[in-house]
Amino acid sequence: MASYDFIFDGLGLRDWCDGGASSAPMSMADLLGKARGSAEPAASIWDLPFPSMDALNHACPAFPQARELTKGLETGFLSIKDGLSVVLDPLTQPLSWALEGALWLFQTSPWWIMIPLILLVVRLVARSWGLVAFVGACIGFLAFINHYDYAMQTLAIIFVCAFICVLVGVPIGIAMSRSDTFQRIAIPILDMLQTLPPFVYLIPLIFLFSVTEPKLYGIAVIVYAIVPVVRLTNLGIRLVDKEVIEAADAFGMTKRQKLWGVQIPLALPNIMAGVNQTIMMSLAMVVIASMVSAPGLGVLVLRGIRNLELGVGLVSGLGIVLLAVMLDRVTKAALARVNAAQKQ
Repeated sequence: MASYDFIFDGLGLRDWCDGGASSAPMSMADLLGKARGSAEPAASIWDLPFPSMDALNHACPAFPQARELTKGLETGFLSIKDGLSVVLDPLTQPLSWALEGALWLFQTSPWWIMIPLILLVVRLVARSWGLVAFVGACIGFLAFINHYDYAMQTLAIIFVCAFICVLVGVPIGIAMSRSDTFQRIAIPILDMLQTLPPFVYLIPLIFLFSVTEPKLYGIAVIVYAIVPVVRLTNLGIRLVDKEVIEAADAFGMTKRQKLWGVQIPLALPNIMAGVNQTIMMSLAMVVIASMVSAPGLGVLVLRGIRNLELGVGLVSGLGIVLLAVMLDRVTKAALARVNAAQKQ
């Protein structure tokens, strides 16, 4: 006798439950019990299972099991997969082209062009010779241990994905700041994107795209990393002092003039903080996406795990840390320049 027989008996559903059910033993324990001819002991209140789907199914075979729920979701996704692919393939193909182009550019450019170019960008962004020397030393160390190509692949993916995140995320953040209704709709979606484990992003994408297509990992990186720049753009614009907005209204500024002339300049420190977080989350997701063919230092980490090569895993992990510190310091230096300019 199952623990929850009384529920279905009390509701008068026993005929429905037993309709088409077999009297044959369902498990080895049932089989042994029938062979011994012993009666099943009475269930104790201490052993009462939680009324989960499987426990209710044990009492009523017609009640669905938890596995049927997951199987239903899987069947539903597979039934719309072809339709989604028809729509998403042409929309996401430019992402594949952008990633392939960036990987080709970063890998085929000679190191004696690429390294000075990166240092020049760091100098223009941070205006700090100390930071330029630090970035040069980090890249030189990675090249010295033959990790230069992997580091360039990682930087190429981050460059493309973070750029798209900013390009898409800032307008969404602005739209959220201008509409309370849109903000109420968007915040639960952003919460879900931020709390969903990164591995889960990859599962539906594997069904939709081939693992040889760069857009597979590109979409995962963008969806995972876009949240901070959206949130902080919305927050930065909403935190602009109301007296400043009232002064802008008093001068007769239009909404567009207020946005570009007042709100976005004052929200720039928050927007830059969002860009910093987006870049760091892009790096984290690129490493995880190595499981679905994303090139870069994550491939070496994955190799270290698969082959139990401790040295390979640790050195490539150190390379990822160096890249993370480089990107963090450069973006924070740019943020500090923005803050200093606003205080003047």
